[in-house]
Amino acid sequence: MNQQTAPLVPPIPPHRFTVPLSATRRGARLARVLAAEQLCAWGLPPDPARLVVAELAANAVLHGQVPGRDFRLTLLVTRSGTLRIEVVDLSGDRLPARSAAADAALAESGYGLLLVEESADRWGVRTGPGPGKAVWAEIDYPGHVARARPEADRASANAPVGRA
Repeated sequence: MNQQTAPLVPPIPPHRFTVPLSATRRGARLARVLAAEQLCAWGLPPDPARLVVAELAANAVLHGQVPGRDFRLTLLVTRSGTLRIEVVDLSGDRLPARSAAADAALAESGYGLLLVEESADRWGVRTGPGPGKAVWAEIDYPGHVARARPEADRASANAPVGRA
């Protein structure tokens, strides 16, 4: 009997959007706007994801900037309805962590990841194999089951966007 095996390629998620953005304040603002528009197009509420994207993008610009290099925003909705937000920058030497500054009275910074922690169901950091890091957060949307998109939508969702 002749058996054929399927290639070991993971299935394409029902909803995926990824875009490179300049590591500037304008790029961080654009990340928030694009994320909100994409979530609305998918029928998902933009909040609290918009806040999470804003904080992760701002951190990529402030702490993960490598001169002349962009950061990348990826939104992914799984079939079970979980939104994964991922911001990738090329600075792998400064990994984010829960900050003691957020607990200190009168602290002027250090609240970004606290907001992410409070707004998302899960968050973390992924490093390597190459340089850089990905800071991710997941938000569960109970009752939302993502449906597969037509092939044409997959191509347009991943179309490159110019520098911010």
